Amino acid sequence: MTVPAAPSLRSPRPPVRRSELATPASNDRMFAKAAGAGADMVFLDLEDAVAPAFRESARAKAIAALNEIDWGTTVRAVRINGVDTHWCHDDVIDLVEQAGANLDTIVVPKATSARDVWFVDTLLTQLERKLGLERRIRLEVLIENVAGLAHAEEIATVSDRLDALIFGAGDFSVSLGARVDTNFVPTVDYPGDFWHHARSTVAVAARIAGVLAIDAPYPDYRDPEGYRREATRASALGFSGKWAIHPSQVAIANEVFSPTPAEVEHARRTLEAYREAERNGLGATGMDGKLVDAAHVKLAEELLARADGIEAR
Repeated sequence: MTVPAAPSLRSPRPPVRRSELATPASNDRMFAKAAGAGADMVFLDLEDAVAPAFRESARAKAIAALNEIDWGTTVRAVRINGVDTHWCHDDVIDLVEQAGANLDTIVVPKATSARDVWFVDTLLTQLERKLGLERRIRLEVLIENVAGLAHAEEIATVSDRLDALIFGAGDFSVSLGARVDTNFVPTVDYPGDFWHHARSTVAVAARIAGVLAIDAPYPDYRDPEGYRREATRASALGFSGKWAIHPSQVAIANEVFSPTPAEVEHARRTLEAYREAERNGLGATGMDGKLVDAAHVKLAEELLARADGIEAR
């Protein structure tokens, strides 16, 4: 029996998703500002940010925005309604049939198992073939309930369209029955990072699939230091970006999830030191009084790949 190859944990130029800006699809006055906010990705939200009575009219506004607004280099995305709702089917069909050439990514909310992603993937495949679209539409998937977290790995690996897993702390708090405030911070004393397990699980599943991990929104946009703190914690765990619910959060996310000049320089020196050791027949060396071996080389290569992707964006 042939054993399938494991998915690559790194690609030469991974997608850049330091900041993903949420914009209600019902509020067309915000579209142009969102497009110019400097986010790596903007998603027009047809789901939780839109009242149920307006979700169909919001869909038409999202289609017009994709076709009419100059998005520059910003990735154009739409968060559809969940596959368990009666809006989802029409969301996908109308978006692709009427704006498929200008739609980069669909964000799938509240995935509970691989079949949720498989459904959207299959529908997209049918539409792309029917319409003769030259470019495949990508997917990002939200892990925001306990079932989704339990099945995070199978969700992450079911489709080769997937670019990212996103941790959604808000609905996850409801699903878990957690005692948190409106910023998803515990209302009682809790030692350590309350979301460490959930974040780690999402990050591990994402890396198994070779995709990015994106952190949850931080609702209090008047608290930039709180947003920076949560972004930094997620970054330490291997997340590549964070949602923004206000344009003012975009610059913070772009900074936190970008390698610093000092980190880039250190990574380059690490590679140079290791290559020199290799030329001398050694498998490890020292730099600045610290060991440099193959593991450090992999870390340096991944950091430089991220830096190259950001520079090329």
